[in-house]
Amino acid sequence: MTPPTNPTVTLHEIEPHLSFREEVLRGLRKQQKEIPCKYLYDDEGSRLFDRICGLDEYYIARTEMGILDRYNPEIARLMGPRCVLVEYGSGSTAKIRILLRCMQDPAAYVPVDISRYFLLRAVGELNAEFPSLCVLPVCADFTAAFDLPECPVPAERAVVFFPGSTIGNFTPGEAKILLGQIATICGAASAQPEGGLLVGVDLRKDPAVLEAAYNDSEGVTAQFNLNVLARINRELQGDFRLDRFRHLAFYNAEHGRIEMHLESLADQAVTVAGERIELRAGETIHTENSHKYTLDDFRELAAKAGFRVQHVWTDDCCMFSVQYLTAD
Repeated sequence: MTPPTNPTVTLHEIEPHLSFREEVLRGLRKQQKEIPCKYLYDDEGSRLFDRICGLDEYYIARTEMGILDRYNPEIARLMGPRCVLVEYGSGSTAKIRILLRCMQDPAAYVPVDISRYFLLRAVGELNAEFPSLCVLPVCADFTAAFDLPECPVPAERAVVFFPGSTIGNFTPGEAKILLGQIATICGAASAQPEGGLLVGVDLRKDPAVLEAAYNDSEGVTAQFNLNVLARINRELQGDFRLDRFRHLAFYNAEHGRIEMHLESLADQAVTVAGERIELRAGETIHTENSHKYTLDDFRELAAKAGFRVQHVWTDDCCMFSVQYLTAD
């Protein structure tokens, strides 16, 4: 499939430190086999995740959108005029559109996404709605440090937008490192040091509600999870039989997180990039974490990474939070 192009947009592509092949094989060699969750988001995975966001059980997307809709003017005032807005994991850009409609003369929008096709398509659609907006798309793995493209106009500050509770995909230790990298981005992208981070953080709640969100009745999350095996088959000459695995998602109370796995339904051996991988019946491949926080827990984590929580918005039921952090 040929990605859409826009002659007014220059795509900045940053090569990953490790290849898809290297990271997959390294993960499958571990005692607890794993595949980094970023590889769930190829073109098909991104499309399936968009479907997940519209499901009844998946409260995260609609609750966050509701908070952004309700408090958008207040959020825009905190970000201020002539802001460079950098979005980590931009996806369909649905949430950024809410912010852009209230922002004061944004200097530039920098969407960062790992899926090249999805990124270019979303940018093309965004340009149709905001033709005067300077858009500087970056195709990159945002979990690694990267440089932002140069903004053509002076900016007052940089604000990173990190929605969807994606911060929950990282262990607290990993999240601290990532937040430290974001703090560096906030300071480097403008002439002023007081950058900010607007982040979506999912909150602790009834485990039954959490587990339902990741085990939807339509089976879309299962398709999303299994799709990573289809991607390995296609791109790494794998021979996974998807009907020999099942989607497994559960709440791990000890770690305060939802875990997603792919469970082997039989003793089997598969080949990936010429390497033989053996799995026992009941053995799993860990594909994603989604940590849930209390407001106090996240405040402490942010402080360790050099951020101060300036404002918190929640829905009426305190299911989800959107938080504005400033870099100290």
